[in-house]
Amino acid sequence: MVTSSPFRHGWRNLWIALLIPGFHLPAAEVDAGEPEPLFNDAHFHLLDYVQRGIAAREYFDMVGDRVGRVAMFGIPLQQKWDYFVSGERAPHYYLHSDAALYYYSFVDAVIAREYLSLSDAQKRRVDPMITGFNPTDMYAADHIRRVLLTFPGVFSGIGEFSIHKEFVSSKVTGHTASLRNPALDRILSTVAEIGLVAILHCDVARVRPGERPAHYDDLLGVLAAHPDASVIWAHTGLGRFVHPTDQHLVLLDEMLSDSRYDHVMLDISWDEVARYAVRDANTVDGWAALMEKHPTRFLFGTDSVAPRNWDAYVTTHKVYHPLWERLDADVRAQVERLNYGRVFDAAVPRVRAWEQRQLSGQ
Repeated sequence: MVTSSPFRHGWRNLWIALLIPGFHLPAAEVDAGEPEPLFNDAHFHLLDYVQRGIAAREYFDMVGDRVGRVAMFGIPLQQKWDYFVSGERAPHYYLHSDAALYYYSFVDAVIAREYLSLSDAQKRRVDPMITGFNPTDMYAADHIRRVLLTFPGVFSGIGEFSIHKEFVSSKVTGHTASLRNPALDRILSTVAEIGLVAILHCDVARVRPGERPAHYDDLLGVLAAHPDASVIWAHTGLGRFVHPTDQHLVLLDEMLSDSRYDHVMLDISWDEVARYAVRDANTVDGWAALMEKHPTRFLFGTDSVAPRNWDAYVTTHKVYHPLWERLDADVRAQVERLNYGRVFDAAVPRVRAWEQRQLSGQ
């Protein structure tokens, strides 16, 4: 039985909750007598690529007590329904049409509204994220600040936002997002200043891989330049068509072993990524060994998009079953639940304090 907890400073968090409006008390401290949930979800999309989905209350009706906490966000991109491309066939996913994608800033207001519709107990289980900014825009950081001050006490971080993403990047109107764009540096500097968590999607390579993953070194350069920004690298850089190479786990170990990246976590969300990890006994052993070497650096997330029922929502967790069975129980608990609390509980009081300073004119 796992007895360790990331909430060992319970009284400190209780005092913060009393002093700072909007601070989320960890679920473990609110419901100390309740059984552990199956997991905390570090990567959940309430809305899809046409800004449709489920209500936040419906989410809780669906998961009940089986999920502890959830990083909840929409999708920053809207798939255009271009009649001259698809006629009457309305696309609802980016692979359903050749028409462009464009940034949809209103998504942040929708997520804030959904969060504010929840009961206090439900709010304590949600970490809403800001996504409605264009990462090629030098004003993106201003958008993040503006959303925080428009909806104080709501948001915990930013993302999932994408820099390089298979087939998506080329469809987005305007400049293609790049790791070399100073707008990204402004975003991550803002993340560090405020204390936010940033969930960053950046494919480690192009769809057609080369000898060394095309984006890996540039990404490491950006991350090293922002050591005070709490960053979660989504999917460990993998995608539907960006497959892990034989060196993928070696490269991840290289990064995780380097103190310049101690501020970076890896999420293992998405059923496509899960299938890479559990492809055979060797891949399961490889991923398990990496997690057991770096047990505090991995987060589970579903990457579920506007699911209609529990079975659809929990797919990724089920696919990972061989990995869960292989992991040491303490490591599994950290990946499934405890690391989430550690990351977000460190961020939330800093964000609330920043909001209070700004709103009080300090």
